[in-house]
Amino acid sequence: MAVLFVHPDRLEIRLTRAEKLMSLRRSDIEVPLENIRSAALTDDPWVWVRGIRAPGTAIPLTLAVGSWKFHDGKDFLLIKGTRTSVVIDLENSEFSRIIVTTRHSLTLLRALRLPPLESADATKIAAD
Repeated sequence: MAVLFVHPDRLEIRLTRAEKLMSLRRSDIEVPLENIRSAALTDDPWVWVRGIRAPGTAIPLTLAVGSWKFHDGKDFLLIKGTRTSVVIDLENSEFSRIIVTTRHSLTLLRALRLPPLESADATKIAAD
């Protein structure tokens, strides 16, 4: 289960070894908060998936971990089942969109509130 940290200046997604292996990534994902255009909750993350898997792992409607390429760029997916997920649209980043399944989706949305609250500590949020 990935762990998400919302720092005052960035969102950090720390992937487990298994998730790194499935997504064929060596590093975690960091996104400056200023690059986040929007964030939304969804009950069905699969309707937000666009493009083709490259590289990554997918079991339809069960698991999607990795990059999905589409005509304008690529998205990063960390979807498990049909549970509540957060869809984060980005600009000027490695990915155009990040979709993360988490039990703490409301907490993640509150922590991503723009502009961020005056807090020096990072908010730790565990994904599913």
